[in-house]
Amino acid sequence: MSSLQTLVLNADYRPLSYHPLSLWSWKDAVSALILDRVNLVESYDKVVHSPSIAFKVPSVVALKRYVSFNGRPAFTRYNIYLRDNFTCQYCAEPFPAKDLTFDHVHPRSRGGLTEWTNVVAACSPCNLKKANRTPEEADMPLIQDALEPSVRLLNQVSRRLPPSDMHASWLDYLYWDTELDL
Repeated sequence: MSSLQTLVLNADYRPLSYHPLSLWSWKDAVSALILDRVNLVESYDKVVHSPSIAFKVPSVVALKRYVSFNGRPAFTRYNIYLRDNFTCQYCAEPFPAKDLTFDHVHPRSRGGLTEWTNVVAACSPCNLKKANRTPEEADMPLIQDALEPSVRLLNQVSRRLPPSDMHASWLDYLYWDTELDL
């Protein structure tokens, strides 16, 4: 039961994020229900008890207040990998996130900043080979420029990468706006 997670939807019933999915532990979801911060949308078959009340464990909840986004994605390691499609930007090989690092295109030691336009996903061998050089100096051209992605682009990429342990009750809320096969 400790592995049960709850999908969190915004007040418009869309996920707060697609990848990684906006998930809470079931305990946090029950707390939010008790505090009247979310609406219960779907639940697991499991029930938890307090001394005075019993709750079905929530599998999907929706926030009562809409959380607006400023249109810019968070600058995170995971979003860098997502923007770069989990592919080393030097050798063009795909990797799982655990086998990727990020690399400063213009090295930090030479004034390079840690920002969208200067950081790319890289495998460890390429990162070590490039070392403290620019891609030109290392003769390792980038397969694509490092640009700040839109939230829409990250969501499009993430929809091609479904999570491995999705509960069936989540499917209606994750893919409702994708094109249907006729």
